[in-house]
Amino acid sequence: MSYFNYTKHFLNKLEDLYSETEYQLRYEKGNFKSGYCLLNSRKIAIVNKYYSLEGKINCLIEMLKEIEISIDGLSPKNQKLYLDLTKISEPS
Repeated sequence: MSYFNYTKHFLNKLEDLYSETEYQLRYEKGNFKSGYCLLNSRKIAIVNKYYSLEGKINCLIEMLKEIEISIDGLSPKNQKLYLDLTKISEPS
C-alpha cells in the first residue's frame, strides 16, 4: 500500500531529494533495468527514460532503500520525505 500519489509533482520531489545526495540521477534510454552503479568513483542512479511515471517513481524509491544516504546532508523537507519513504518500506 502506498501513501503517496504517482504524480509528476511527486517525481519532482524525489528528484530534488536525489539532488542532495552523492548520487547523480540520470534518465537514459535503452533496454535495461533501472538501478544504480559506481563508475570510476562516481555514484550514478540510472532510470530508464521510457518507464512510465509510476515506474520511474517506484524505481527511485526502491533505489533509496538500497543506497546509503547521509540524512544530515539533506534539507529539512527532504529529510522528512526520506524518513516517510523509509517508514513506508519497513514492515509494520
